[in-house]
Amino acid sequence: MSGSENAHERGQSVSPIVAGLLARCPRCGQGSLFHNGLMLKPACSKCGLDYKFIDTGDGPAVFAILILGFVVLGLALIVEFRFGPPLWVHVALWGVVTPLLAFILLRFLKAILIALQWVNKAEEGRLAKD
Repeated sequence: MSGSENAHERGQSVSPIVAGLLARCPRCGQGSLFHNGLMLKPACSKCGLDYKFIDTGDGPAVFAILILGFVVLGLALIVEFRFGPPLWVHVALWGVVTPLLAFILLRFLKAILIALQWVNKAEEGRLAKD
């Protein structure tokens, strides 16, 4: 029995930052969260954790929009004032860079919010236990 394989059995959890960066199961830290990019798997392939509890909503998208807007606009302004390229260079450059950064950032943010939901036992609010 290795330490990382059965950490969830001993009540230990994986760091939400590590689980988010690696897009791994928040309980065991080994199984992948996603397939086909950002599609959530139904359960962990290693420890069997059912991912039905997960509801990140629009949180990752909101954070990604705010972060990407700041970063891409800042970089676009730097490129414009330092190099003064024609408009088509901006369209070609940011038309490729922005979606790539968005995908990477959304994957990380979604995974970290899932891990934080698991660690903090966050659930939908209810008036009574079912």
